[in-house]
Amino acid sequence: MSASKKGLGRGFESLIPTQFLDDSFDTTASQEQKVSEQKTLPISKLEANADQPRRHFDQVALEELAASIKEYGVIQPIVVTPREGSDIFEIVAGERRFRASKIAGLTEIPVVIRSMSGQKQLEVSLIENIQRRDLNTIETATAYAKLRDQFNLSAEKIAERVHKSASAVINTMRLLKLPKEAILALAEGTLTEGQARPLIGQDQKLIEELIPRIIAEEWSARKVEQYMVNVKKQLKTAEPTSQEISQQYESRIESLKTHLKTDVAIRTNAKGAGNIVIKFKSADEFERIQKLLS
Repeated sequence: MSASKKGLGRGFESLIPTQFLDDSFDTTASQEQKVSEQKTLPISKLEANADQPRRHFDQVALEELAASIKEYGVIQPIVVTPREGSDIFEIVAGERRFRASKIAGLTEIPVVIRSMSGQKQLEVSLIENIQRRDLNTIETATAYAKLRDQFNLSAEKIAERVHKSASAVINTMRLLKLPKEAILALAEGTLTEGQARPLIGQDQKLIEELIPRIIAEEWSARKVEQYMVNVKKQLKTAEPTSQEISQQYESRIESLKTHLKTDVAIRTNAKGAGNIVIKFKSADEFERIQKLLS
């Protein structure tokens, strides 16, 4: 599939996890329309899946998401499936958004409804697509991430289904963290996976400036890796060492020693943070130092 090929219509774009660049990379976009229905449901009709592997939800993060939902609403609908013999819908993916919506005071929430057969059909279709030879790296990464985000599959479970190692699955998904320019270059085949890997987690502006050079000069994966190692060394050399920072405080430490009449030491790191250590030999001496400090 080329990067220009259209997938879901704009009304269905929210079915794709938000980290994806655009719907062109979702290999089951057309099937999604066939097996999914998008609508709004009362929150009271939704329940969490008892088999949901995720058990812990950070309360602070939920509060932050709830504040965002109050202001902007639920941008990406949650995925639900009807519970047999009931008017309740079970959450397949999006329990965090569901919990945050309740905190935000919402009474209804946008959802994508799939039957269990539709859910299975999409999963099978994704896995079949992944096993095809003509998928580009970003389409494969997008498929893995969809299995993770919409089907609640761990990297280990995905790996079992596609006959890859869990580390290979994780490394491929990590490519989606790259800036848009790198993702497009990977999808178009002008940048290889080996060239892109050393760029993951690096400064975005640096990556954007570097990609045209890598492509034009046909850098090897090894050259990209070495270049990033050299960049890190240069940045490290430019930072003051902990010893240099400690020397800045020497005169003041001597003043403190004189004032407190005891040994005082300073420990710092290369970022400038540190600790002042004041020594005392007895409880009485501690009391004396405390009064001086007060």
